[in-house]
Amino acid sequence: MRTSRDAAGELLAFIDASPTPWHACHSVENRLKQAGFQRLEETDDWRLMPGMSAYVVRDGSSIVAFRLGEPSQGMRIVGAHTDSPGLRIKPQGAFARAGLLNLGVEIYGGPILATFADRDLKLAGRVLTSDSAGSFKSHLIDFKRPLLRLPNLAIHLNRDVNEQGLRFDAQEELPLVLGSIAEQVPAEQELYRLLADALQVEPEAILSWDLAAVDVQPGAFFGKDEEFIAAGRLDNLASCHAGLEALLNSEPQAATQVLALFDHEEVGSESYKGADGTFLQDTIVRIAAALGCESASDRRRLAARSVLVSADMAHAVHPGFMRYYEPQHSVRLNGGPVIKINAKQRYATDAVGEAYFGWLCREVEVPHQKYVHRNNLPCGSTIGPISAARLGIRTIDVGNPMWAMHSARESAGTHDHDMMIRVLTRFYGDTTQLQG
Repeated sequence: MRTSRDAAGELLAFIDASPTPWHACHSVENRLKQAGFQRLEETDDWRLMPGMSAYVVRDGSSIVAFRLGEPSQGMRIVGAHTDSPGLRIKPQGAFARAGLLNLGVEIYGGPILATFADRDLKLAGRVLTSDSAGSFKSHLIDFKRPLLRLPNLAIHLNRDVNEQGLRFDAQEELPLVLGSIAEQVPAEQELYRLLADALQVEPEAILSWDLAAVDVQPGAFFGKDEEFIAAGRLDNLASCHAGLEALLNSEPQAATQVLALFDHEEVGSESYKGADGTFLQDTIVRIAAALGCESASDRRRLAARSVLVSADMAHAVHPGFMRYYEPQHSVRLNGGPVIKINAKQRYATDAVGEAYFGWLCREVEVPHQKYVHRNNLPCGSTIGPISAARLGIRTIDVGNPMWAMHSARESAGTHDHDMMIRVLTRFYGDTTQLQG
């Protein structure tokens, strides 16, 4: 019998195989293909049939999968994001300093920079090359071994670090050490040779890249009963994996089932493949046409019958920092999925959505929790409000509780992941028409 620990182990394996958004999208695509989903291209004329299962990818790191139902039952959409905060390599990042080969980085999103110090980091992402005919080709790359390091300054030279906290000047102190530099070899050439050897191409074929510095330590269980998990990118690959498992576990239903996983959430979603772009909207229009909803009025009725669950992670109460949590709405690891609520619409949940998601949890005998941010701290946000405004679909913000969000290594509850999968599976199978 499959256990919650099994589900958590599968999540850790998914995260280990997905060091960047491009790898995450590739991992999702492989699972969809195995389940019989057909890949569609945005440049093609789609010939969609009733009951069809298909997916479409935009720029290798955002993906929308769907299983067609009936227009009268609307859509059940789960949304999440494939990207995580961290360090990205600059396009001309290699340089020599102090006799060492260094890589300059940009800060992507809002990582806890100190957590990247003194960790074994690797290079992963995608590299664009050209062939003899001048055609572009995109390659996934993952070195799978320690290559980079952000060494700490010794306490003897930074005496106040324990009182003032570990800080890095974003420009001068964040470049990563890649190795010793060879004499007479330009730094940039060393980096190109490293990538070319890994891809088995000539250095001159490399055109550009999207590369990240990623912790190599695999995910793990911890705690006296292994009741917790630790990994990088739990925010938000845990939600991507939960949504994917729920879709694959679901049987075809009257409602059209959609899974939408976006890149660029951590930097605001304003891109052609982000949640504030047109990717999901474009896909829904084409789905609607296949369902016979040709007019704007037909599509509006389809949207009015639909519900979107924005699945992102939630802040679990930290035993050492109780003062940062709203006392009546602090949530705990292994306490079940969290409904996220914010009066300023940083989360999209309304009272109807709150009641509905709570009902879904009760339907599968899963406990649920409710999170509200402290009034005297700024609240983060999700793809929920963006998607709700762009699509005009009722949206509910939920997530599983975690510690150390945006750390290089985050923590969560072993049992929460299976509970979220079960609730989202029930959501995909429901056709309740929400009013209000």
